[in-house]
Amino acid sequence: MQIFGYIVAAIVVAVVLIIVVGQPLLKWLRRKEAEQGISRFKVQREQLELKFFELASKLGKPKDVRWLDCQWHDTVAFARDLESGLLTAFVAVNIRFEAIEGGDMEDVEAVGLLRDAAAVFHYKAGNWGTGGRALFNMNPTDAVQRLNGQFESVEAGRS
Repeated sequence: MQIFGYIVAAIVVAVVLIIVVGQPLLKWLRRKEAEQGISRFKVQREQLELKFFELASKLGKPKDVRWLDCQWHDTVAFARDLESGLLTAFVAVNIRFEAIEGGDMEDVEAVGLLRDAAAVFHYKAGNWGTGGRALFNMNPTDAVQRLNGQFESVEAGRS
């Protein structure tokens, strides 16, 4: 019966250690991942922008328009998805479209105007990628704030 007491004590000590050491360790690992991801994003940014345009222009969104050009800006906001833990970059971009002939947008004058957006990129397993998703009518800071329950802001050296 005494062995049972030792086992329970060992389990309690292990749980306490996990709580005491685990949280700071997790924060440290996430901070290191964010620093590495932000550094890699800066190096890979030009390739990521090209991939974004390639994918986004094939999605057919917005409907009945053709993607013509993306004008990229320096503003980037990094955040962590609270559910998946993925590091995410929101990048300021202006996007220019033209109406597709015969489509519903053909007679809409505003189609040719530059549209503000935040292009979305994700960092997973040491690599940045994109699905070509754009959050229209918001800048990167707005995107993180509007998605506050889904993302938390991340800066190099913090997470």
